[in-house]
Amino acid sequence: MNALIERLLELPPRQRILAIVGAVAAVVLLYAYFLYWPREVQIQEKEKQVEQLRRDRDRKAALVGNIELAKKEVQKLDGDLRSAVAQLPDTKEIPELLSSVSSLGIESGLEVVQFKQREEQYEEFYASVPVDIVVRGTFHQVAAFFDKVGRMSRIVNLSGVSMKAPQRIEGSEVVLDTSCVAVTYRFLDDAERERIKKQREKGGKP
Repeated sequence: MNALIERLLELPPRQRILAIVGAVAAVVLLYAYFLYWPREVQIQEKEKQVEQLRRDRDRKAALVGNIELAKKEVQKLDGDLRSAVAQLPDTKEIPELLSSVSSLGIESGLEVVQFKQREEQYEEFYASVPVDIVVRGTFHQVAAFFDKVGRMSRIVNLSGVSMKAPQRIEGSEVVLDTSCVAVTYRFLDDAERERIKKQREKGGKP
């Protein structure tokens, strides 16, 4: 080592500087190649791992922090579902429900001229049950009938209302024929949904 230093000192100043610079550059290059660059890759991988772990931690912390809120939302949705189910009759209840609608017309003083159920219309989870209704009576009796139907616990919508053929009976108010469509709804059970799905896949009518 001393001999190398002595030889270095014997060199002219310009060559001595170039030799020293070359030696320093070689040391830096060896350090970078064997120590810095490999560790830089490891450091980058560790940084990515730390960032991923930090995101996972924050996500799980958010889930834990919102668990009570999530429970309340689930409870509310359960309550809304029970309320919706209570308003929609099942298949067995449909005849009784339609009978109740007809009875409300009679209670309102109307003559029920027609009460005819149409074919059900199937959606994904429910079926609509339309009924053609024609009643005869005064305007006030019709209004009372509509009001009673609107107050039913079950969902029954009235649409397509038309009034015609007014007649004044001696000593009484004007009597007219009122037609409308009453639509109620019912849930489809699993078997019905599966049957309807298969028929639609075959291109048939449910």
